[in-house]
Amino acid sequence: MPDDQDWSKPAALAIPKGGYFELERGRFGPIFPRTPACYGFSIIAKVKPGREDAIREHGKVLEQAVAADPTVLAVLKLHYLRWQVFPIGDDLYFQYQGIFDTDFDKYTEDAVALFSATGIDTVFTNLEGFPADWKENPAAFVEFVREHHVPSFLEYGEYPYVSADEIKKALRLKAAFSDMLDQMQ
Repeated sequence: MPDDQDWSKPAALAIPKGGYFELERGRFGPIFPRTPACYGFSIIAKVKPGREDAIREHGKVLEQAVAADPTVLAVLKLHYLRWQVFPIGDDLYFQYQGIFDTDFDKYTEDAVALFSATGIDTVFTNLEGFPADWKENPAAFVEFVREHHVPSFLEYGEYPYVSADEIKKALRLKAAFSDMLDQMQ
């Protein structure tokens, strides 16, 4: 990984096939590197038969939770989430892509705690092989994610290595300057 983490210069990072440069172990297995896009993971898993509508409904549940409390997912330090449902042959698959500011272990622990505290289940409950005891057994949650994780081989950041909090701070500063300039006219 390059030492130069200058946010003002776009950066790309080619990632080795295994998903990391040097094997460093965390609480739940290998630690994937911070890239110009920060941290993240992608999974592709088979949808349980008849659960597509439940997955799509879960998207609405999260939309409503965020509308009711815009900070409900704040602990996860997310930049973006992307969910997709698509067919492969006669089967339906779900793809999860998440980009966030913490390492994978912390994200997983925070996600399990968040879902347990809010009563919102993870969408992963609709996927084949997802452990029923995931709330009490974060290690089983992690094992499922790691088994279905598809590492990136390239990540790019237009403003690399910048946290979501830094972006929000910069936008608040921009709004304050804009307001100040408006007051001067």
